[in-house]
Amino acid sequence: MHVVQQLLGEGIHPRHVLRVQFDEIEGLRKLDSPILRIVDWYEQAVLGRTLNQVAEDGASTLLVFDEVQNLAEWAPQLKFLVDTSTTQVFVTGSSALRIEMGRDSLAGRISTIDAGVLSLTEVARFRGENLGDPFLADNGLEPLTKPEFWRELVVHGNSNAEIRDRAFSRFSERGGYPLVHRSDEPWGIIADQLNETVIKRVIQHDLRIGERGRKRDPELLEEVFRLACRYVGQSPSNALLARECNRALNAAVGDQRIANYLRFLGDSLLLRLVEPLEIRLKKKRGNAKVCLADHGLRASWLQEVVPLDRDSLREQPDLSTLAGRIAESIVGALFGTVHGLDIAHLPERSGEPEVDFILTIGTRRIPVEVKYQSRVDPFRDTEGLRTFMEKTANNAPFSILVTQTDVAESLDPRIVPISLPTLMLLR
Repeated sequence: MHVVQQLLGEGIHPRHVLRVQFDEIEGLRKLDSPILRIVDWYEQAVLGRTLNQVAEDGASTLLVFDEVQNLAEWAPQLKFLVDTSTTQVFVTGSSALRIEMGRDSLAGRISTIDAGVLSLTEVARFRGENLGDPFLADNGLEPLTKPEFWRELVVHGNSNAEIRDRAFSRFSERGGYPLVHRSDEPWGIIADQLNETVIKRVIQHDLRIGERGRKRDPELLEEVFRLACRYVGQSPSNALLARECNRALNAAVGDQRIANYLRFLGDSLLLRLVEPLEIRLKKKRGNAKVCLADHGLRASWLQEVVPLDRDSLREQPDLSTLAGRIAESIVGALFGTVHGLDIAHLPERSGEPEVDFILTIGTRRIPVEVKYQSRVDPFRDTEGLRTFMEKTANNAPFSILVTQTDVAESLDPRIVPISLPTLMLLR
């Protein structure tokens, strides 16, 4: 709706925008090729001409279809539409898994944007405060390859420190789903809503989607998600997760089934699985790093709230290690929503230290290490970054160190320290 409102403000004719809400309405299922029939009606009753004739006259049209994944055979209909008409189609849906299933039919004709949860700038706006626009514009990744960009982001974060920290405290407490910021209801009520409208909706509703004849076990899926919450920010092996599932469910679950269920949760966007870096034709070794779409899901599902803001952690220092794992997950999820950015992690190999994340942009790589603690050791905590940068083949002229607070210690000049609250102003 915001996109449509912006286009109308920029002067597009209201008749040139068609928006249809494809909720699960029985009447739509009875139509033969409902998308094509609705567009036919739109051309005749609203435009008075075809989409191609509008384009020939130098104008443009936009078709906005929401929850289109609820229709059977929606992707082939869209393929026919865009192949025969000059128009643009904007498809939105709350089931990432169902939308993703249409990609094969629309190969070469579709570009996917993952909105992710609320950014810190948006969390601030929910509270009536202004942190400005996202620091990274939507027109390319080139700025990320320049250390000056990251240093400017640090300055931007420091200049808005008071509002930034209030927004981050709110994000720490409740996560980033819009529903948790619409009211000041107690966390217990909000947590139940998250479980019902996000997690269980995926497990119960999207569970039925899969290869024909293949059944998924909802109890096993819930257990795999619970373990993902427990191992957040880490890279557990499928064998380890299988053993834990077998103990919890008194079942016989194999490694491959665990891998399939993790992929399912990743496709549904409850999780983000960051794969090990494959470099210089070396075989990948290691397991995917588990990052949650939002740490609020962990707090609601496990009923375990772990604070992330500095003041709360000072009062509960026993939670610092777990908070560090969650912070690592937040960083992975944040980079995962930057459109077109390749992200991996580097496990420990042949005596080389691990690196939490590797951002690849063209031929350049940017190593990122998360050290979410009250004090950073300039030498010990940067070993992985320095080792990676010193290998010429990695083509990594600088690196990023994500910290709990703004760092005053003198670090290697090739390392840009940036606090997690400031990093979240990126988008």
